[in-house]
Amino acid sequence: MFGLKSKSNKSAEGAGGPTDVPIYPMTINGAQVDAAEHRTIFSPSTGEPVGQAPVATLADLDSAVEAANAAQVEWSRASDETRREACQKIAGIIETNMGELSRLLTLEQGKPLKGMGSEFEVGGCMAWAGAAASFELPVKVLQDDETARIEQHRTPVGVVGSITPWNWPLMIAIWHLAPAIRAGNAVVIKPSPYTPLSTLRMIALIAEAVPPGVLNVVSGGDDIGAGISGHDGIAKVVFTGSTATGKAIMKSAAGNLKRLTLELGGNDAGIVLPDADPKAIAEGVFWGAFINNGQTCAALKRLYVHDSLYDDMCAALVEVAGQIPMGDGLDEGNLLGPVQNKAQFDKVSALVEDAKKAGGRILTGGEPKGGPGYFYPVTLIADVSDGVRIVDEEQFGPVLPIIRYSDVEDALSRANGLDFGLGASVWSQDMDAARSVAERMEAGTVYINKHGEVLPHVPFGGVKGSGVGVEFGVEGLEAYTDIKILSFAKAG
Repeated sequence: MFGLKSKSNKSAEGAGGPTDVPIYPMTINGAQVDAAEHRTIFSPSTGEPVGQAPVATLADLDSAVEAANAAQVEWSRASDETRREACQKIAGIIETNMGELSRLLTLEQGKPLKGMGSEFEVGGCMAWAGAAASFELPVKVLQDDETARIEQHRTPVGVVGSITPWNWPLMIAIWHLAPAIRAGNAVVIKPSPYTPLSTLRMIALIAEAVPPGVLNVVSGGDDIGAGISGHDGIAKVVFTGSTATGKAIMKSAAGNLKRLTLELGGNDAGIVLPDADPKAIAEGVFWGAFINNGQTCAALKRLYVHDSLYDDMCAALVEVAGQIPMGDGLDEGNLLGPVQNKAQFDKVSALVEDAKKAGGRILTGGEPKGGPGYFYPVTLIADVSDGVRIVDEEQFGPVLPIIRYSDVEDALSRANGLDFGLGASVWSQDMDAARSVAERMEAGTVYINKHGEVLPHVPFGGVKGSGVGVEFGVEGLEAYTDIKILSFAKAG
């Protein structure tokens, strides 16, 4: 199917017209499936077309869900070893195809090939698939005496609908599908319409590791996402994205009481305590905020710095920012790429302009770079505070507001003041003081002297408006199962 030309297409940014680029087909029931209509995906770095994605219909979604439910019957009965081997095979296939997947990811998402970019992301896919293979869900014996034996089993929840975002499209897809497959579930994935190509290609490759219908991917717009969240043939939805969309999914999923795992927005706060060393922590703070160009739910997005360190912290961050090259991701010298899409680029630009009007002092950056591409320079903004949009809203881009405080209790209150609670961090040389503050921060994960690290064996999720449930580790695997109790009476 690769290399077929589209007769009708729509671009990701609204411009149309046929383009001589590959079509990346959907995978449904083990077969490659095209569509009557296609969407041309353009590079956010150059504006050049990368490829075409089929625009699925709701009938295509129904076909994928039907295939998944048919495959679910046998896959749910597959042995533990079979499921383990499937995850290992997925990791191996990704490793074999790392070069192709990394390059395609850079072309459509914009992130650099090197550093903490596409190769890093594809490597993460391998790590998470391998980790899923290693997790166990043993039978728990709750009682075994002269009266009864009671066992707790974990059974597959059923067909899983996965809706993934554009910031880490491949790794988040693996975060969703690997534990689902390991637990005995079939999957239907819908990638973001901004970055569907790499996911379509990865699923076409790794679907060979499982029986037909266990792993399906359909590409399309919001109607397909809504179709997944409301579909009676889907038992669980796992979604990574905005809080607003997460709330809509919860409403739609109520129809058949779907199980949900929602990893939603984060406006992560960091607090720099008075004893911290600005120069020593500057690089860690910088990458905590600007990994993936700030386009990460758990990136550091508000930095509260004590009066006594404020100027030194600002200066240290400016120094680090000046050493980080930004540009086309295929240039291996670049460590940061563009904002992924025009809508997000425009939002970042508007938030910076609003901060300027509110008295924000631009330390570096602050103006869009000239085209082509959605390049916005690393921007550090001083002298803003709570109540300004750049502080109160999740910017999801290469901008960090630096907020002055004089009392730690006040900083803690302000850090906890928003309806977000994905990640947070404390920066200090005094581990006891850092722990005391960390224990009172309202977040699913609180880091000390680092920010944003995720690990396959450590549960990750948010509180308040940042999500429902957790991913990763055994706890994340359990979220793809139901508890089933077997209770045996014993003869008296």
